[in-house]
Amino acid sequence: MAQLIGISGSLRAGSFNTALLRTAAQLVPDGTTLDVRTLHGIPLYNGDDEAATGLPEAVVALKDAVAAADGLLLVTPEYNNSLPGVFKNAIDWMSRPAADIKRVFGGKPVAIMGASAGNFGTVLAQAAWLPVLRTLGTTVFTGGRVAVTRSAQAFAPDGTLTDDAMRRQVAQFIANFVVFVERS
Repeated sequence: MAQLIGISGSLRAGSFNTALLRTAAQLVPDGTTLDVRTLHGIPLYNGDDEAATGLPEAVVALKDAVAAADGLLLVTPEYNNSLPGVFKNAIDWMSRPAADIKRVFGGKPVAIMGASAGNFGTVLAQAAWLPVLRTLGTTVFTGGRVAVTRSAQAFAPDGTLTDDAMRRQVAQFIANFVVFVERS
C-alpha cells in the first residue's frame, strides 16, 4: 500500500489544519501510512543564506521525506483568500536547488485539503496551490475536495474532528487519493 506524507501549512499550536491532518492519518486505509509533518524549523528563504550555508537541516529532512513518499497531502489554511506564506516558503525551499525539483516533486501525486473558520473552507487557498503544483511537475488529485468550514464548531478543543459527516468525507477523500497514488 501507499506511503504518504502530509504537511500542515500552519504553525499554530491549536491549528485546525494540523488537527485535520491528524484525522486523515487516523482514517487512512489499512496498509497505508501517513507521515504527519509540520513546517516548524524552516526559516524564511534567503538566497544569500542558501549560497553561504546550503539548505537548512529542517528543509533537507522534509524534502527527502517528500521525495521518498508515494504521495503528498497538503493541508492548507487560507490567509487573505490565498495560500499561507509560511507554507509557500517551505515549498520554495524544497525546490532548491532547481535541479532537484524533479526528484522531489516530479510526477508526485498531490492532494490538497484544508480547514477554515469561515463559511467557504479553504477553496481559494486550494485553487491558489494549483499553479505552484503544476510548475513543480506534480500530478494533482482532483477526485474530491475537503474544505472544512466553521472549523471551531467542527473540532473539539483537543483537535478531534467531531463532525461525523466530515469524518466520512475525509475518510473517502483519503481512500480515493490512495487509489490515485497506487495507479500513478
